[in-house]
Amino acid sequence: MESIGVLMMCPMNTYLENELQKRYNLHRFWTCPEKSVFLETHRNSIRAIVGNASAGADAKLIDDLPKLEIISSFSVGLDKIDLGKCKEKGIRVTNTPDVLTEDVADLAIGLILALLRRLCECDRYVKSGKWKYGDFKLTTKFSGKSVGIIGLGRIGTAIAKRAQGFSCPINYYSRTEKPDVGYKYYPTVVELAKNSDILVVACPLTDETRHIVNREVMDALGSTGVVINIGRGPHVDEQELVKALTEGRLGGAGLDVFEQEPHVPEELFGLENVVLLPHVGSATVETRTAMADLVLGNLEAHFAGKPLLTQVV
Repeated sequence: MESIGVLMMCPMNTYLENELQKRYNLHRFWTCPEKSVFLETHRNSIRAIVGNASAGADAKLIDDLPKLEIISSFSVGLDKIDLGKCKEKGIRVTNTPDVLTEDVADLAIGLILALLRRLCECDRYVKSGKWKYGDFKLTTKFSGKSVGIIGLGRIGTAIAKRAQGFSCPINYYSRTEKPDVGYKYYPTVVELAKNSDILVVACPLTDETRHIVNREVMDALGSTGVVINIGRGPHVDEQELVKALTEGRLGGAGLDVFEQEPHVPEELFGLENVVLLPHVGSATVETRTAMADLVLGNLEAHFAGKPLLTQVV
């Protein structure tokens, strides 16, 4: 399979990159200074694309590669891939579900604890030597708080189960009510926010869910409520989030994702009621290796004419 051209969109995992190099004719798109020239030169040899949550394949790229057969994404989210164009041209698409569910759910709980108990501030308080001059201020407990989850899929369900371990009542919003889950369903995000202390975003990014957490939702959550986003950055209207936090209309935010990654609104940097992470929800050695193996397994299955492991299109 060394003659099969594979286009890797950006640096994402050293193990994956090395394995692709061993098995295929690997092209690293981010190293190409003249991308249009590169695509013209290799348009008839590239049969696969490997992307991730930040770099996929738009309609133009797909059209520029007439021999493209499969896009294997090193992520669960597929919002950077033009799925409609893939369906139109018969291009197969895979992702990496399930293997990252536990890590992302763990991180959501970690963000809640870090935000409510001010763990990052406490760490800085000790390291700066301030503890010698007085105790740290009181914080807010997590146990028993009402948790509202936007999107009760694999990750949302895993977060709910963990939050139940803290004796938290669970509410949720999804496109349709799910039978037999035992959690309170609200038909709108605003109603969910009104009845939750903590609002967790865990849904896929679509046109319908872009800015699903807007000013109205933030105001419904209120001055003691907090937003946790481990979904995608555009789920939250960042301009409205900054206003709500600085004006005291929202109690806090724990964010692993942002609208224009890696760019983050600088207005958030000086706020004590915000915890910011660099999109590390699935970033453990174990999970990233499992994700890489899924990408490799899907490519191997495709080129061997076998069923794909995690086919989306």
